[in-house]
Amino acid sequence: MATIEECRAALDRLSAKLRGTEGDLRAAAALDRSVSCHLTDLDVTFTGRMADGGIQVHETRTGPPREKAQIRLALTGDDLIALVDGDLNFAHAWGSGRVRLTAGFRDLLHLRKLL
Repeated sequence: MATIEECRAALDRLSAKLRGTEGDLRAAAALDRSVSCHLTDLDVTFTGRMADGGIQVHETRTGPPREKAQIRLALTGDDLIALVDGDLNFAHAWGSGRVRLTAGFRDLLHLRKLL
């Protein structure tokens, strides 16, 4: 089972990947939205902001998100690491219920370019 530190490092790697995108992907990553990532197996939530082409984690809390972020992700720590490392296909994981992504319709249209 992944640790909180490993998951935080995975979010940092994801942010770096987003900042390294170009063209249409760069535009999709340039959203300015509040985000939360709830790790269901660890019962920990990272909250922050997707801005400047990356993800800035501001807080780590025990339990589910206390506030409703504009983009919300819920999954296990192992699945987060596998997604970031390219070992798990997002569409398959989302379709099978392993990953939950909640966002407004326009945000989903932008995010689908990244997934």
